[in-house]
Amino acid sequence: MEITDKNKEAASALKEICSVYESVDHRHAIDILVYSFPTETLEICNALSKFRITKEDIKAAGGNESQIPKKISELLRPLEWKEVKLSAKQSVGEDKEDEKIVSVETHKIDYVKGRVAFDLEWNAKDQTFDRDLYAFRTFFEFNRISVGILVTRSTKLEEYFKKLGTYTDRYGTPREYKAKYGASTTHMSKLIPRLSSNRGGGCPILALGITEEIIEKG
Repeated sequence: MEITDKNKEAASALKEICSVYESVDHRHAIDILVYSFPTETLEICNALSKFRITKEDIKAAGGNESQIPKKISELLRPLEWKEVKLSAKQSVGEDKEDEKIVSVETHKIDYVKGRVAFDLEWNAKDQTFDRDLYAFRTFFEFNRISVGILVTRSTKLEEYFKKLGTYTDRYGTPREYKAKYGASTTHMSKLIPRLSSNRGGGCPILALGITEEIIEKG
């Protein structure tokens, strides 16, 4: 395979991203991104290098519907990373005339461009990873994508959350901010075992964990 300048640029950009984000390369996703999809890889890397969150973002209510996922959309939607849905039908019958549909499953990925999929889970229930990985797997098995990138928060942010102190909820009860980011929500320690147990099937996936370096100081 001829290695082009764009491949080298993509490799350098992805190396830089992986030095800032916690990273797990599942099924050689990095090689596939760099050598088969350098244009899409550079777009993702450029977006992630610009992506920053604030202490106010973290403290705000809203979970996975907070401003944090919206910031990713603002970076990727203008580049035509689009939400894509895939419906898979199961049917029985000896021929088309006798065919009966017994189930229809619809899978959605928030950002797809070409054959690269991208998704972000900041603070949803950890079962959301099962849905995301099954979507990646289905899109891969139906030959709609070749590789996926899944961004969540690094488990190491737990120490940062502890420093945020407390707030008063709507019932007047003091609560710690770190309680909003519990063990049963989406973070790398919940994602990695699911990757290891092949919840994503054969789909190569690059998992990236948001670290404290992405948080704006001040």
